[in-house]
Amino acid sequence: MSEIKYISTKEAATVMGLSTRRVVGLCNNGKLEGAVREGRSWKIPEKAVYAYSGIIGPNSGNAGILACSVGNTSYMEMVKNSYYVDKTLLIRDLIDDQIPVMLFTRPRRFGKTLALDMLKTFFEKTKEDTSQYFKDKQIWLCGEKYQKLQGAFPVITLTFKDAKFSDWDSTLTAIKSVIRDEFMRHEELFTSEYLNLVEQDYLKRMQSDDLDEVACTRALLNLSRMLEKHHHSKVVILIDEYDTPIQQGHSKGFYDQVITFMRNFMSGGLKDNYSLAFGVLTGILRVSKENLFSGLNNPIVNSVLDEKYSNYFGFTTDEVTAMASYYGKEEKLDELREWYNGYRFGKTEIYNPWSVANYFYSNCQAKPYWTNTSDNDIIREILASLTPEIAENLFSLMQGGTVQASLNMDVIYPRITDGTDTIFSFLLIAGYLRPVGDVVETEFGTFIELELPNKEIRRVYNTEILSWLRGNVDGNIMSGLEKALYLNDGKKLQDFLRKYMITCISSFDGAAEGFYHGMMLGLAAGMSSRYYIRSNRESGDGRFDLTLEPKNQSMPGIIMEFKAIKDQDTLITAAEKALNQINDKKYDTEMRDRGIQEIVKYGIAFAGKNVEIVKG
Repeated sequence: MSEIKYISTKEAATVMGLSTRRVVGLCNNGKLEGAVREGRSWKIPEKAVYAYSGIIGPNSGNAGILACSVGNTSYMEMVKNSYYVDKTLLIRDLIDDQIPVMLFTRPRRFGKTLALDMLKTFFEKTKEDTSQYFKDKQIWLCGEKYQKLQGAFPVITLTFKDAKFSDWDSTLTAIKSVIRDEFMRHEELFTSEYLNLVEQDYLKRMQSDDLDEVACTRALLNLSRMLEKHHHSKVVILIDEYDTPIQQGHSKGFYDQVITFMRNFMSGGLKDNYSLAFGVLTGILRVSKENLFSGLNNPIVNSVLDEKYSNYFGFTTDEVTAMASYYGKEEKLDELREWYNGYRFGKTEIYNPWSVANYFYSNCQAKPYWTNTSDNDIIREILASLTPEIAENLFSLMQGGTVQASLNMDVIYPRITDGTDTIFSFLLIAGYLRPVGDVVETEFGTFIELELPNKEIRRVYNTEILSWLRGNVDGNIMSGLEKALYLNDGKKLQDFLRKYMITCISSFDGAAEGFYHGMMLGLAAGMSSRYYIRSNRESGDGRFDLTLEPKNQSMPGIIMEFKAIKDQDTLITAAEKALNQINDKKYDTEMRDRGIQEIVKYGIAFAGKNVEIVKG
């Protein structure tokens, strides 16, 4: 009889898409069979959670149906117990290409860690016969050339995903712990007869955490040399999320220290290391050679723009279709496409694998899963340095538009906010944008058209950008704006907008209409509990800038049209022109068709930090 697996109320709430409080209520009412109270908490059989929700999962009683695993980065556990999307031909391509060091840059949660664990499981020489995990996979069908390399190498595997601390000393301690744990994993070295006294002393000092920073930079080189001596075989080196401590250094102010350490550490292990068979690194950014790889001139970088290896990170359309068929959810393909498709690596259409797995795991509930795996610090950093040009582009993207960008694929963290090209290059690399067409190479640079990939990413922009705008509004100003709109008082609205622009925004000089449009959209978003907020939509004979349609039809509707000019002396004229446009283009048609009888119209003209409003 199999042992019952229990999960917490918090874990059950995640699976079921309910609040923890609601799950506790189900336990109290006996709705989750086998739930056991422990003090003030509950332990719930995982099987009961799946049974109540109708979710396909482990021990769910669906004979022959494998669970859709979420967050499992162990290749062996995945292929033994869960539905696995076969990516083993990555092994074939790496063997065929014979590249000494490969760096894959992909967005977070796109399967990089699982891919590296697959490589480790395939190549690593172990006491267990690990070929059993590949004999039913695509790589095994490729023939003896590849089969004979299975289990043939000692492997060094490191991940820096948890090196996230606010100072360099703590980060270095975390990095040293990762390195020490990998030394300890190769316990055969501590009794090896092939190591000399110097190497044995290094092992002892590593074991007792007695190595200084300089000595640790030699760790990758030293470990690979020791493993080659002991196993009489060259070494495979796998490093996951190499740039996590670098990003942390940028955010927390110790970038120079972490770059210096990582440059020396990786150069020692990956450049001119005669013990190296090959190395694979993963991360989000290709940190430029001038900053990290100046001592490492041999890595080949494979980015989201490259066609080769494009289908090994993320799920392809065929893979998602097969997955939906396996779980009997073919009718959900349109919803999956709308929410989680839209990425393009090379010329391959890609779905976000983390979100797709969560979708099936959660009984096909469409919601933003990927956005909840990070605090989106970089988006906030971009917003903190917002310029009119960038703001206009961001708000265009939010409204379904595209932006033209000159790409800089060597972007480094300290220069992420240096300009429009750098910002949008980073957003592309990190998964917040997708290419619309092909890259255009010219003598002046690399150009591309970009847009938001899908509904999930649109939610990031809406929540992060609009909440940032609202967060920069003083509470009194916000309430004053709402009161002015509620009272239909154009003069009061004008006064409060002037105060807001003077006190809350650093610079408006030369701002385009799109910037003011986005500002007003952000302010209006604070009233979404009482109004349907619509922007840049067709109505009558044109496209209005912004409408607030009341959810209670006893309240008036609001239409706003914006103009941005440079000459403050003509503000009133521009505001009158905006109001006339509302009337001439019949922008009130849509609301009147919905039964809204009272509609207030505002022609609003901006110049720098000044504003003029004409009400109609």
